[in-house]
Amino acid sequence: MDKVFVKGLRADAYIGVYEWEHEQTQPLYFDLTMTWDQTAAGVSDALEDALDYDTLSKAVIKLVEERPRQLIETVAAEVAQLILSEFHVSEVTVRVEKPQAVAAASTVGVEITRSQH
Repeated sequence: MDKVFVKGLRADAYIGVYEWEHEQTQPLYFDLTMTWDQTAAGVSDALEDALDYDTLSKAVIKLVEERPRQLIETVAAEVAQLILSEFHVSEVTVRVEKPQAVAAASTVGVEITRSQH
């Protein structure tokens, strides 16, 4: 099956379990991989037949930045649900990295895969 991906998408979020983490935004980075049949787009060369990754990326950023959350697990689940429901992909893998979470690590994160039922 074909895939479309977005790597290193940045959103600035109020994220964390500590009070101070909600006083200023922290960057979250997303790698998104979507299963998408690209046959029609490959033949037509028309955007309406493709998965519009620019529109998708803007929707993810808006979702992440619209309200505070405690856990990146919640963010990953909400992003996956958005992509499945709004962009009608059959499967999505969402990787979320929070580079400022652990001082001794370059980044920490979660990765989930969800699909249409």
